[in-house]
Amino acid sequence: MTTTLLKRIGVEKRPLLLPLAVAVVANIAVYALVVLPLGVQSAGAAERADAATFALRAAEREQAAAHALVTGKVRADEELAAFYQKVLPTDLTAARRMTYASLPALARRTNVRYEERRFDIEEMEKDARLEHLRIRMTLQGEYESLRQFVYELESAPEFVIIDDVTLTQSDASKPLTLTISLSTYYRLRANGA
Repeated sequence: MTTTLLKRIGVEKRPLLLPLAVAVVANIAVYALVVLPLGVQSAGAAERADAATFALRAAEREQAAAHALVTGKVRADEELAAFYQKVLPTDLTAARRMTYASLPALARRTNVRYEERRFDIEEMEKDARLEHLRIRMTLQGEYESLRQFVYELESAPEFVIIDDVTLTQSDASKPLTLTISLSTYYRLRANGA
């Protein structure tokens, strides 16, 4: 009975059901041929946009690192130029003058007896921009005075490096002997002299 009823409805309502069936098939075809590919393409575009955003952030980080490197190099170059111009003695005469009077004066100020001093110039490499002046001093005094001498030497504005310190006492009744090796560097002229 239900099949005969459906057949009858199909025959009587055919002019209405046929366009409706065509519309359903057309909707399915449009969805399968247009909407679904556009959705897949849209999802691919979103993934590409995410990848582009990630690549942009990575490029921005690399640019910031490169900028920091350039800024750091410029600052290091400026500090090195300031060191060469303001701190480092200009030549051998300036290096000797810087240490010749100041070291004995420092010894007197710290109540240390100045015994002897020797200067040696160490030859540097052929293309070197600096020359190395070595100073070896022998001083005598009480431990606290010698310690004060070393402290003030380290904190002095002159560019002098303490390379070696030897503290000896030959006899308990005699003062301590401090042998100190110092270095300073000075600039070479453009012709290497």
